Parts: sequence; C-alpha cells; structure tokens
Amino acid sequence: MPPIIEVDHLTRIYGPDFKAVDDISFQVSEGDIFAFLGPNGAGKTTTIKMLTTLLRPTSGAVRVNGRDPVTEQDEVRKSFGIVFQDPSLDDELTAYENLHFHAVLFGVHKSARERRVRDMLQFVGLWDRRNDQVKKFSGGMKRRVEIARGLVHHPRIFFLDEPTLGLDPQTRNHIWSYLRELNQNEKVTIFFTTHYMAEAEEAARCAAIIDHGKIVAQGTMAELKEKTGTESLEQAFLKLTGHSIREEEAGGADRLRATARMFAGRRRG
Repeated sequence: MPPIIEVDHLTRIYGPDFKAVDDISFQVSEGDIFAFLGPNGAGKTTTIKMLTTLLRPTSGAVRVNGRDPVTEQDEVRKSFGIVFQDPSLDDELTAYENLHFHAVLFGVHKSARERRVRDMLQFVGLWDRRNDQVKKFSGGMKRRVEIARGLVHHPRIFFLDEPTLGLDPQTRNHIWSYLRELNQNEKVTIFFTTHYMAEAEEAARCAAIIDHGKIVAQGTMAELKEKTGTESLEQAFLKLTGHSIREEEAGGADRLRATARMFAGRRRG
C-alpha cells in the first residue's frame, strides 16, 4: 500500500537548542496499524502535533494523506480523527452534544449525523448516558467519549495518543476489537502511542521507537525483535532505550515543561 503518512527529516526545536524531535524520518502505509513508541518525553506527542497541524516544524517535511499540514491545514484536518493524551472535551456539554458538535463541524451529512452519533456512543457503552454532562463522567468515561468523537466523521487516519490510558482491560479489549474491525473493513489507518507493550505488539504490524527525539529503530514487530535478539516487544524496547515503558521518570521534554511552568510562576509572582 502507498504511504498515507510521510515524515522526512522532521525536526522541532524549542528555545535556542532543545531538540524535542531531531531529524526523524518514517512512513506509514495506507491501511496500516502503526505504533509510535518511546519513553516519557521522547518526542511522541510533539511529533503527533506536527502531523496534525497543531505545531509547525522547525525543519523537515510532512505529508498526511498527500497534503502538507503547514500549508494545507483544512484539507489535512478533514482526513483524520484524533484522541489527545490530555482531555479535550467540553465538560459543560453532554456526551451527545460533544459528538454532535464535532459531526456538524466536520461536515457529517445531516441525514447520517444522528445515526453516526448514536452508533459511536453505543460502541463505547455510553448511549444511556448521552444526556449527562461530561463533567459528571470519570476519567475513563471521558476517554471513551473522546474516542467516539474522533471517529464520528469517518476519518481516513486515526491518531491516538495513549488511547486506552486509564481504561479497564475489558474496555481496552473492546476498543481494540472495534479499531481492528474499522481498520480491516474500512481501511482506516491507525497511528497510536501506548504504554501497554503487549497491546502494541498485538495490535500493530509496524512500529517506530523514538528516544531523546531520535528514531532508534523501526520495522515490523518481528524485525524489531530480531534486531535486538529479544522475544517480546517490551524486551526490545528496553534494550533499545534503556527504559521500561512503565517508568514515570521525567524525560527531557517533561523537564523542559516543568522548567517553563516554574519560570511562568516566578513571573506571575
């Protein structure tokens, strides 16, 4: 399949010399399920933000569905759905209203809009709570609404930054069962990050591993394990990065953000 995501020597620099993403290149084939993995602060979220028009690269080139996220933002945004790591719902709206507003915004035809919102809320098990304000929901329930919202406009690409974080194993399995069906039947390309290595190994065909802003390895799951002489993706990840994916130590980007917050607090004081 031809690439639907093309990343060529992509770099993002903060301040005078901090390279959050450092000259990375990779491709994602159309219809693939692709895992983008790395320790905390490795550059995963920064990369996703550049792919989805939210952040301008310092240098390098990106093509998403054949379009440039810098110069063709509207066209790129129509082609993907996204679930951010940080909450992005309107807590004052109901679950139904959050999805309905998104469907209107992304041009879902009026004749299909109601059905699509209902189908997505039923999928995540929240149709019975459709008229409740999101602020009444638990963190896991909010994540399920975000996943439903990201799919409501039938995107060709689905970006998920820690999509199942905070969800119980049964719900995670339910979500991935649907995503696999979506991928197989509608050929939606899925690009995701996760801290669950078993989830990545089971769901994805290919992966890229980023550490300190650089791609340290990429390929199929079998190729990554063969390259590192390991028997599982988690062992390969540990050998390549020196980190367990479960570690919560602050990486470089985390420290940068913490420093920025500290200085912002000093200025306010």
